[in-house]
Amino acid sequence: MIAPKVLVTGGGGFVGEAVVFRLLADKKFSPIAAARGITRLHGLCPTQIFDLTRVDAMPVLDDVQVVIHAAARVHVMDEPSMDALAQFRNINVIGTLRLAQHAAASGVKRFIFVSSIKVNGESTPVGIPFKPDDRANPQDPYGVSKYEAEEGLKQLSRDTGMEVVIIRPPLVYGPGVKANFLNMLSWLAKGVPLPLGAIRNQRSLVSIGNLVSLIVTCIDHPAAANQTFLVSDGEDLSTTELLRRLSIALGKSPRLLPFPESLLTLVASALGRNTVAQRVCGSLQVDISKNRVLLGWRPSVNMDKAMRQTAGYYLEKKSK
Repeated sequence: MIAPKVLVTGGGGFVGEAVVFRLLADKKFSPIAAARGITRLHGLCPTQIFDLTRVDAMPVLDDVQVVIHAAARVHVMDEPSMDALAQFRNINVIGTLRLAQHAAASGVKRFIFVSSIKVNGESTPVGIPFKPDDRANPQDPYGVSKYEAEEGLKQLSRDTGMEVVIIRPPLVYGPGVKANFLNMLSWLAKGVPLPLGAIRNQRSLVSIGNLVSLIVTCIDHPAAANQTFLVSDGEDLSTTELLRRLSIALGKSPRLLPFPESLLTLVASALGRNTVAQRVCGSLQVDISKNRVLLGWRPSVNMDKAMRQTAGYYLEKKSK
C-alpha cells in the first residue's frame, strides 16, 4: 500500500523539520518538505522550494492528501518594521491563503495550520486558561495576522469543502529551539544571577515532541476536521520553577534572586519594557481537555524529559 503524501511547509524551520523527521520515522505517511532553500532534509525525503511571498513559488501538490502549514513570519521581540502588521499580513495571511487556495484547487483533503496562542490573547488570570472556543483577542501584529489567516481558512473551507485544522501552540521549546528560549538557556548555563526567584505566575508551554504528536494525530483523525485545538505539555509552571528546572537539566545550581514582582514590573516600566515584564511575570494557561475528549490525545513527553532533551542538545551544540 502506498503511504499517503503529506506536504510540510517550513521544512527548514524548528516545527516543520521536526514534523518531517517524525513522519519519516513513523513511515505511515510519505512526507514532502517545502522550504525556502536547501535544508537538512535534502536527500532524506522529496523536497521543494517554497516561498510564501512569491506567487510563482507554490509547491507541486500532485496526489498530496494533507498539507501541514508550519511556515510563517514568526513573532520576535522588538519588531523592527515600521509597518509590522503589513509585513505579517503579506506572509502569514496573503501567503497562507494563496497556498490554501492552491491546495483546495489541487484536491488536497485537509489543511493543518500551525497558528499561535496569541490569537486568544497575551495573558490569563491564574486558574482560568484559554479555551479553543474563546473569543479571539490578538494584541499584536503577529497575533492579528494569525487570526486573520484562521478566519480566511475557515471561509475557504466552507467554500471548497477542504477540511481545515487549526492548532494554537504557546511557547514551543525543545532541541533546536532559538530566540528567547535559547538566550535563557545561555544565561543559565553561564550561571548568570537572575532576579526571578519569586515569580508566582503560571504559564503553559509545549515541547516540540508534544506539538508534533498532536499535529501528526490531526493528519487523519476523523474528529479533527474543521476543529481548533490548543496544545501544551499538560503542566503549567511559574517562571521561577521553569528556570529552576532548566538549570537542573543543564547541571547547574539555580542562581535566582527573590526580587519582588512589583519591583521587577516597576523597573521594566521605567525602561519601557512592559512587554518583557508581562511575559516574565504574567500568566498564560491553556486548556487541552478538548484534545483528550475529541482525539484521545494526551502529551506523550513529560516536561522534565523534554527539558533534559533541550538542555542536552544545547550543551552538545555549545561544545562543538
